[in-house]
Amino acid sequence: MYLIKLFLCFPIFFVMACSAAYKEIKEIDVNNPKTFHEHLVYNYQQNASFEAEKMHDWNAVKLYSEKALRALKGENVYPEKITYWKISEDKITNIKSGYDNLISIYEEALIKDPINLAKAISSLDCWAEQEEEKWQTWDIEKCMNNFHKSMHNIFNNILRENENENNKKETLTKKENQNTVAIVSKKKKKELIQIIYFDFDNSLLSEVSRIKLENFLEKNIETSSRFIIFGHTDTKGTNYYNLNLSVKRAEAVKKILLKKGISEKKISVHGKGENELAITTPDNTKHPANRRAEVKILN
Repeated sequence: MYLIKLFLCFPIFFVMACSAAYKEIKEIDVNNPKTFHEHLVYNYQQNASFEAEKMHDWNAVKLYSEKALRALKGENVYPEKITYWKISEDKITNIKSGYDNLISIYEEALIKDPINLAKAISSLDCWAEQEEEKWQTWDIEKCMNNFHKSMHNIFNNILRENENENNKKETLTKKENQNTVAIVSKKKKKELIQIIYFDFDNSLLSEVSRIKLENFLEKNIETSSRFIIFGHTDTKGTNYYNLNLSVKRAEAVKKILLKKGISEKKISVHGKGENELAITTPDNTKHPANRRAEVKILN
């Protein structure tokens, strides 16, 4: 009889514990987040509120509320490990790729783009949690796209930071070579370019990448006379394999251009393999910002 009562009472205790954590998070005012940890708290607070008020999913409420509380204490929260989720093999592959990509740039993004990092972490948890439930397809799409958007922003900001650092180094070198006399040079014209990112060992475009590319083309298609596509990889794998993969990525982008009605005569495709890295790494190293295709247009 005691065991039966304990069994019956356990769900009540569980919901009470969830409610306590959620109540604490709900009362925190982070409507104007600025720091990495504040954005984590805000994002998980939003997730917890949705699950509590709309879905009444107390397992998810508990997860999000507790992660928000950890962020509130200043902890660098990570997305849940893949083994935490009960997701079918055919669905977990893309989530695992996203997890690996995020973990590989976590420390770098923490410095260079903490806001998008916070969004990517909470969105990945949301994507996996919704995928585990299987039936809210619209929420799966929303969380997945939010994750990919955040990761694209992180990659772009990492590249921008690296370019700024390299430009500073070049300027210092020029000054040293001229006996510290500053040289005023003509500014180079900015190239019109769109960067598309890919998952590891993959040449498929995500929905976010496709939309970004199509928006870019719609804005510039009328004034462009030529489109040049460069495919790139990171240094994981052999040179020969990466060269072929870079061509596949460029060809995948080319298909989108053709669907938009651009003449094949205006398009040229080039595979760069691992020869022109956006982020310098040692050989045989994964880095998601290097797995990309660049579309350059000429007016």
